[in-house]
Amino acid sequence: MGGAGRNEKKRRQEAANARLAAAGIQRPPQPNRTPLIVVAAVVAVALVVGLVLLWNRSSGEDVVPTYSATASGAVVTAGSGPAIIDVYEDYLCPGCERFEERDGDAITTALNNGELTVRYHSIAILDELTDPAGYSTRAANAALCAVPAGIFPAYHDKLFDKQPAEGSAGLSDEELIAFGTELGAQGDFAACVRDGRHTDEVAAETEAATSDPALQTDGTFGTPTVAVDGRKIDLNDASWLQDAIAAAR
Repeated sequence: MGGAGRNEKKRRQEAANARLAAAGIQRPPQPNRTPLIVVAAVVAVALVVGLVLLWNRSSGEDVVPTYSATASGAVVTAGSGPAIIDVYEDYLCPGCERFEERDGDAITTALNNGELTVRYHSIAILDELTDPAGYSTRAANAALCAVPAGIFPAYHDKLFDKQPAEGSAGLSDEELIAFGTELGAQGDFAACVRDGRHTDEVAAETEAATSDPALQTDGTFGTPTVAVDGRKIDLNDASWLQDAIAAAR
């Protein structure tokens, strides 16, 4: 609206107010809408910020592994940092899946940053909990096949992401091979999985772990088990990883 229009509108309003005053009528004061506008703007900004934070939390991506891995027997050594831990996992173990869900990103970050070395022990103590029996061994074998194929970090994560239920048939060899193909496995990965190339090594590592008193609680071995300097630690301690890294500095 131009200046002339505004002036004309103001004159009409003043004239109307004068007529009301002459008649003894008081026009109610017009509300000041500025505070309401400010409040509305603040609420809108807060809503946008909240939605952004919610989106970031709900769409956060896992840490991408960049560390290298080698294998000896049924033990995969990941990273090359000064802090050294041993992780004993069965790929059918629900507790191992929860451990990876809780601590996996922190472990991967420490491996990527060169702060940590992890020795992953391929354990098969739950073979009898699939029908037919043997999935734990087959999955451990496939994970070991993933090392020379150049995909162990991603394949290790995949086995837990797609973990079958106890009491099921487990994943078939063809499904295990398909995971490797999806992740870009090199070499004779498929033949390694089908042949069960590392089955004896998995059995030997399982026997060694289950018979080691240092890894037992009340005479029983279970997974997941994590040891620092050969000593089993309490995974209920939320600072266990930070303490292991700090002690090695």
